[in-house]
Amino acid sequence: MGDVIFNILRYDPDSGKGPQFETFRVPYEKKDLTVLDGLFYIVEKLDGSLAFRSSCRSGVCGSCAMHINGKHRLACNTQIASLRTQEITIRPLAHVEVEKDLCVDMDLFWEKYELVRPYLVPGSPPPEKERVQSQEDREELNVVIDCIQCASCYSACPVTLTSEEYIGPAALLKIDRFVRDSRDGAHIQRIEQADGPYGAWRCHNVFACQCCPKELDPPRSIAHIKRRLLRKRLLGGEK
Repeated sequence: MGDVIFNILRYDPDSGKGPQFETFRVPYEKKDLTVLDGLFYIVEKLDGSLAFRSSCRSGVCGSCAMHINGKHRLACNTQIASLRTQEITIRPLAHVEVEKDLCVDMDLFWEKYELVRPYLVPGSPPPEKERVQSQEDREELNVVIDCIQCASCYSACPVTLTSEEYIGPAALLKIDRFVRDSRDGAHIQRIEQADGPYGAWRCHNVFACQCCPKELDPPRSIAHIKRRLLRKRLLGGEK
């Protein structure tokens, strides 16, 4: 079936050299070959110094998010056949510091993520058994609950490049996730946290963050937050 050409943007800050592309040829011997399979082949057979992250290989952990042929994708569930080309160009996530090759420093992303308290904040004493949620209330979370913190939306957003203080689309989506949760008791605090110059209003509606590998829609969440903020300002309250 021939070879697949991998063009990988490589960079080692300790080398004193700037970023540059390096080309590798990977045998295309099976139809279900993924980009991650190809990267492992390069490490094991061609160049053991290539750096990238992976963990679950199941599209769940988000570790292998990278820029593949012009789009943010997970290397583990991106089959080469789906790209319809045998030349693949790979870059690391943008707007974060590159540690080496395809490995990036996620500290700033995680700081912003942790800032919004990405966990349930109960508003009442613990119940005897569980916090009951209706089927309808649970279905409200379907559009926001599958975030795997891969940072693809953060990397795609041009505002995260120009404003380091902006908390970013992933953190705002997480705020929306708990604002929609009927069991959470911190709706008011979460909405207030999204207010201000570096929260939801910093979003310029570019829609670049609509690149989620799990098909979530950060712009939709940001718009939902803005509507809640406007309602709070106009009506003087937030339930």
